[in-house]
Amino acid sequence: MTDTVRLWLVERSYDDRNLITLVYATPEGDGMLQKEIAATIMHQRGSAATAAIDVEPDRVDDVADEADRERYATEAARMAEQHDPDDEV
Repeated sequence: MTDTVRLWLVERSYDDRNLITLVYATPEGDGMLQKEIAATIMHQRGSAATAAIDVEPDRVDDVADEADRERYATEAARMAEQHDPDDEV
């Protein structure tokens, strides 16, 4: 079994190309994974973002900016307190 890292949803944004960008981060805020999904595909499949995801460690990128690390850590803690990992948010 492969070890995984739990990441919590810390940011969601939409752009003018109809893409939804989801940012998941480690509880410490020092690692993150960004996913882009077409809004139409997300709605057609009826899939929503979950509060957390588990990914392989090599998929996690470092967060260089200290302000982003702090913001991500705060939001990850809030999500973990308010949601189960599989909750649709």
